[in-house]
Amino acid sequence: MKVDTGASYLFSGSRNLAGSRVEDQQFRAILSGHTADARKPVDSRTGDDALDFTSMTRQELFDWMNGQLSDGEMTFDESSAFLGMTLKISAVTGEQADLATDTSRIDFTEKARQGIEFYQSHFADASVDRLQDALDKMLASR
Repeated sequence: MKVDTGASYLFSGSRNLAGSRVEDQQFRAILSGHTADARKPVDSRTGDDALDFTSMTRQELFDWMNGQLSDGEMTFDESSAFLGMTLKISAVTGEQADLATDTSRIDFTEKARQGIEFYQSHFADASVDRLQDALDKMLASR
């Protein structure tokens, strides 16, 4: 019997995302394939460009993360926690759901807190640190 010790793809660290040549290419393809013109997400409900990580689409989070990378405000290692939060796998097809067509709003601060609790209970200190850094960055960017 094989036991999978991997916790979750959702909050995978940079070791898992960029650990091999193929995974590194996939990571870069995801980043480059969804590049947006806007540096900051705009709240479609109010037209405001203020960041609200408690009610944001996956595309808005991705655009913000990509802008942070482009501006040098975030490293690829730091972006791995955010990239994990932008992924959504369809239960029906097993494929990644399209960022552009998914309009559901997510509380990413709560998602990060849940990930921190999960990894604390599994003694995965490196993952806890990455998610805590991501949460701190979200709270500071408001």
